Amino acid sequence: MQCLIDWKPYLWVSLGGIFGASSRYFLSRIITRFTDAAFPLGTLAINVTGSLVLGFFLIWTTERVFADQKWKLLVAIGFCGSYTTFSSYAFETMSYFEQGHWALFASNILANNILCLAAVLVGAMIARAI
Repeated sequence: MQCLIDWKPYLWVSLGGIFGASSRYFLSRIITRFTDAAFPLGTLAINVTGSLVLGFFLIWTTERVFADQKWKLLVAIGFCGSYTTFSSYAFETMSYFEQGHWALFASNILANNILCLAAVLVGAMIARAI
């Protein structure tokens, strides 16, 4: 009897997820140790670096080199998917809103959106330049 599901893609995504989630936790702890907790710089740094990696990786593997699909599963979906922190960003932003911290609310929205979009663009530019 043949298995109806090909488990290999799930394994690649899971492996990338392990490294992404672990990296997120590690980097978040380091940043929190050295910064003021009033603004979620750890979440911002993770979102920006994850966006940079994703922008670079997707352009590199579609325009510069031909990568096996497993690398996209491992890096783009697994690693970047578990490394970036949109749910944390959304929760932290709404907390500022509920507490009436309007400057932090607006700053968090602007910083995450503008810097992450810029990071994807920079990652893509780097991939195209090399």
